[in-house]
Amino acid sequence: MPFGEQPAYLRVADDLRQKILDGTLAPHTRLPSQARIRTEYGVSDTVALEARKVLMAEGFVEGRSGSGTYVRERAEPRRIIRSGYRPASPPSPFRQEQGDEGVKGTWESSSNQDLATQPVAERLRIEPGDRVMRTRYLYRTDGEPMMLATSWEPLAVTGRTPVMLPEEGPLGGQGVVERMAGIEFVVDNMVEEVGARPGLADETAALGGVPGHIVMEVRRTYFASGRPVETADIIVPAERYRVAYHLPVK
Repeated sequence: MPFGEQPAYLRVADDLRQKILDGTLAPHTRLPSQARIRTEYGVSDTVALEARKVLMAEGFVEGRSGSGTYVRERAEPRRIIRSGYRPASPPSPFRQEQGDEGVKGTWESSSNQDLATQPVAERLRIEPGDRVMRTRYLYRTDGEPMMLATSWEPLAVTGRTPVMLPEEGPLGGQGVVERMAGIEFVVDNMVEEVGARPGLADETAALGGVPGHIVMEVRRTYFASGRPVETADIIVPAERYRVAYHLPVK
């Protein structure tokens, strides 16, 4: 195949994708059958099948048992705002991160003591097996699951203090900055690493998606005078949300 020339199945997938994007194939419309694709594009059954597989992997179509393959409805992605600490904002960092102030956000959480795994220990600069408080969150907007998060805080910092449980006590539900200030740790720095990967089955089930669909993973760590005081994994479905950063320019 000459350099730059696409395989036949990608050319077919490109044309079908364009028809989906321009509305020729509307949401919930049945995708042309494999036999029809073969006839219309003059390709083999194998090429037609591979083209359909591409569109399914990209999330443009979905299979319905006993019915066929249909165009998926793709809503315009909404923004999740990530920004520097803003003391004038509502106390919950989740509310601070919403792009639409009219959206009503809620969340569920559970906290348990755990032992730090090797990756968590490296991020918190503690030893594997050291005790941490692990808190898991499911965030919703207007009742729709939109974000998962798991945070870990070293109990060497928060143990036997009023902020040991992130969602309980006098500062329960406040952000990390406010909670750590309550035990005299001044958070002065935050690092985030953003990546993308296929969602795990339990993640996509909780977020109302399909296993294997791409999620964005934000790994966040808060520091107080160079010491990590909290690290978290934040999972967002990539097809429904975009992560937007608002950062000051000095």
